[in-house]
Amino acid sequence: MKYTEIMIRYGELSTKGKNRKLFISQLAHIIKKSLHEFEEVKIQSDRDRMHLILNGADAQEVMKRLTPIFGIQSFSPVIRIEKNEDIIRQTAIDMVKDIWQEGQTFKVQSRRSDKKFVWDSNDINREVGEAIFEGIPGITVKMVQPDIRVEVEVREEAAYLSCLTIYGAAGLPVGSSGKGMLMLSGGIDSPVAGYLALKRGMEIEAVHFYSPPYTSEKALQKAKDLTVKLTPYVGGIQFITVPFTEIQEEIKRSVPSSYWMTITRRFMLRLTDLIREQRHGLAIVNGESLGQVASQTMHSMLAINEVTTTPIIRPVITMDKSEIIEIAEKIDTFELAIQPFEDCCTIFAPPEPKTKPKLDKVLHYEERVDVEALIKRAMAGIKIEEIKSSDVFLNETTDEMDELF
Repeated sequence: MKYTEIMIRYGELSTKGKNRKLFISQLAHIIKKSLHEFEEVKIQSDRDRMHLILNGADAQEVMKRLTPIFGIQSFSPVIRIEKNEDIIRQTAIDMVKDIWQEGQTFKVQSRRSDKKFVWDSNDINREVGEAIFEGIPGITVKMVQPDIRVEVEVREEAAYLSCLTIYGAAGLPVGSSGKGMLMLSGGIDSPVAGYLALKRGMEIEAVHFYSPPYTSEKALQKAKDLTVKLTPYVGGIQFITVPFTEIQEEIKRSVPSSYWMTITRRFMLRLTDLIREQRHGLAIVNGESLGQVASQTMHSMLAINEVTTTPIIRPVITMDKSEIIEIAEKIDTFELAIQPFEDCCTIFAPPEPKTKPKLDKVLHYEERVDVEALIKRAMAGIKIEEIKSSDVFLNETTDEMDELF
């Protein structure tokens, strides 16, 4: 079918009251950014729906771009036609034929804002329904939960028909809730946390701690590829690499092993918070799941969080591992996350970490290291790059290594 527009339904945005215009404007901005290749597509938005006027653009390709965009509850490809009874009947038949499969049922649902049109809503339901029933042998009518819902809307300027509803990603438009810094490791949990933060309208920038030569170049490339997996929801993500070798070496040299992880996480949080301040973020996001590891007990979080008053968003805090893995598989990060390239937290994991660290001891051990100088040197060495959906890192590195051998 040659569709003329895509109709977008907002879902949750419709409940935003006086702020609705701001959310809709942000959604329109993201859609325009995602459809930058389709210059002919024009966006028209109102308080209840948004219309993408295709102007000849490929509807299927446009809809592929819409599927991962947060803030869209559902959307439908639509055909605009002349307000002529015969044209409406035939278009409805053709649309249903295009998607109907044997055994499926249908229902016609109509709205008429043009009160001068010859049919009222009941007439439209009856006339169009009869045309479809007679025009497609074997099809049956079902008034409750039909397989195909044919929607006919007659407005002042034209008639609009659709019979396909595609569910979107829901949530809130990215950026409508401010910016957060995602503490991104190479594991399963933090990409899921980033995805869930995006779904609630938060723009994210990824902060990754890198400790060469203890962590390999492949570990860094893996973290970047995990970021690539999140870009379809937002278009592009800033990736911030923080040099962390000196800090970890100093902690290992000066602090009892049972407190390595606690003090390491405190340094990470300090650095992330400074980056957040520089980058005008409002919060920190991480993949902590309560009780999963020693640094994620309530006692550990209390000792680690002491270094900042910035809000820390933990989207997966109450999830068990199987729930997190289910989302990771859905967003296609799981297989990548389990690749055996260890990050700095894994490399420097102590044999017996404290699950109930004492804050007074933490502060005492930190006096053995020059916190301010270490933080300053790490901040001076950060690197920032934009990760896009077309980027590939780990595979390219692997191919290059294969060629050497």
